[in-house]
Amino acid sequence: MKHSLKAKILFMNQDFKIFVVEDDVWYGEIMQYHLSLNPDVSVKIFTNGKDFLKALDEQPSLVTLDYSLPDISGEEVLRKVKEYNPEIPVVIISGQEDISTAIGLLKDGAYDYIVKDDDTKDRIWNVIKNIREKVDLKEEISQLKTQISQKYDFSKTIIGNSPPMKRVYNLIQKAISSNITVSITGETGTGKEVVAKAIHYNSVRKSKPFVAVNITAIPSELIESELFGHEKGAFTGAIARRIGKFEEATGGTIFLDEIGEMDINMQSKLLRVLQEKELTRVGGSGHVKLNCRVLVATHRDLAEEVRKGNFREDLYYRLLGLPIALPPLRERGNDILLLAKHFIDEYCTENDMEKLSISPKAQSKMLKYPWPGNIRELKAVMELSCVMTDRDTIEEEHISFNSTGSIDTLLQAEMPLEDYKNKIVKHYLDKYNGDVVTVARKLQIGKSTIYRMMQENVI
Repeated sequence: MKHSLKAKILFMNQDFKIFVVEDDVWYGEIMQYHLSLNPDVSVKIFTNGKDFLKALDEQPSLVTLDYSLPDISGEEVLRKVKEYNPEIPVVIISGQEDISTAIGLLKDGAYDYIVKDDDTKDRIWNVIKNIREKVDLKEEISQLKTQISQKYDFSKTIIGNSPPMKRVYNLIQKAISSNITVSITGETGTGKEVVAKAIHYNSVRKSKPFVAVNITAIPSELIESELFGHEKGAFTGAIARRIGKFEEATGGTIFLDEIGEMDINMQSKLLRVLQEKELTRVGGSGHVKLNCRVLVATHRDLAEEVRKGNFREDLYYRLLGLPIALPPLRERGNDILLLAKHFIDEYCTENDMEKLSISPKAQSKMLKYPWPGNIRELKAVMELSCVMTDRDTIEEEHISFNSTGSIDTLLQAEMPLEDYKNKIVKHYLDKYNGDVVTVARKLQIGKSTIYRMMQENVI
C-alpha cells in the first residue's frame, strides 16, 4: 500500500530517528532519500556494523539492518542492540527470502524481517506507523497510570481528621512502604476497597495491575477457575486456556474482597497457593509461579469465624498480615461533615451546579444519625439532598434517611434494655413522622406508653 507524504506526516508528531545499516551504498542512499521525504524523520546511514554500534548511544527510534554486513553478522549486531537497549526496534533487511533465518531472527527479538524489493520502503513506512502508534499508546498508558496514582493519593481520597482515622492513615503508610499482606476489616460501606487501591497505587507496584475479586459475586463451583485459571478441556465449556485473577495480577496486587465468605474447601486451596507461591490451573499439571501482593477485606470478625469453625485458622494467620480496622462512620464525629461537604462539592462539580452549604440544623441532624450504611449511605443521602434543595443551602428537611439497617446498627451497641426500648420507639416515631397510633400498632404497645415516654423526654 502506497503512502502519500501528507499521510506520513499525519502519523508522525515528533522527530523519528532512523539508522540504516546497509553496506550497499547505492541502496542505502535510495532508502535515505525516500524516508527523508517526511521532514519529521531523520535518517543516518552506516555501511558497517562497528560504526553503527559505536553510535547506539544516540538512541535511534528504529534500525533497519542489512542481514549480510562485511564485518559483523546480522545475528551478532541484533544481539548487541538488544543487550544495549531491548526497546530499540530492529527491522532486518535481506536480499533473499529465507524462512528459517527469518523465524530465528524474530525469535531473537527482531521487530520484522523484510526482503529487498520494490515495496521495501513502503513496508518500512508501515513499520514506522505501527511503532509510533505503540509509542503513543505507551505514553497514554503511562499518563493514565500517573492520573490513577494521583486519584488514589490517600491523603486526598480518604477524608477525615478524627483520631480513629489518624490511626488508619498511619497504618496505610506502613502498608505502602512494605510488601506485607494487609487485612482490611470494617462494616459494609466504610471504604475497604478505597483503602486497598490507595495502598496499591502508592506502592512500588503501582505501575502493575490491581485486580479486585469480590468472593461473594462468584459461584462456589467457579471460584477456583476464576482465581487460578483453567486449561482447555478442564470441564464442559472450557474451550480454551484461561488465566486466573492471580496470574492477571502478576507484578501487582490482588484484592480479595469479602474473604470471610469463601467456602471452607476453597480456603485450603488458597492456603496452599499462598504458602507455595505457585498455582496449578484447573485441569493442568504444570506449576505457575506467583508474583503478586495479596490484600484482603471482610466485614466479618474472622477470629470469631475461626472459633465457629467457618474459617481455617492457618489461613487466618496467613492472611492477617498488617490488620487495618476501618471505624464505622458513627464513631468518626465531625468527619461526617467533612465527607458530606466533599460529596456535595463533587456532585455540584459533576452536574455544573453552584456550590451548596449545609445549614446548622441539617448538620445536627446528620451528626445524630447512626449511618448504618456508612460512607456509601452518606454519599447517597448527600447527592439526594443536592437534588431536593432549590436554594444555595441544604436544610434539615432536605436530609432524608431511607436506611433499613438502623435497628441492626443499634443492636451492635451495649446498653440497658430500657435504653434499647426507648431508642426503638424513637426510631419508629421518626420513621412514621410522629404518628403515635401507627407506631403503637406496629410495636403492639399502648398509645399511653408512648405518650408517657414522650412526656418523660426519654424519646
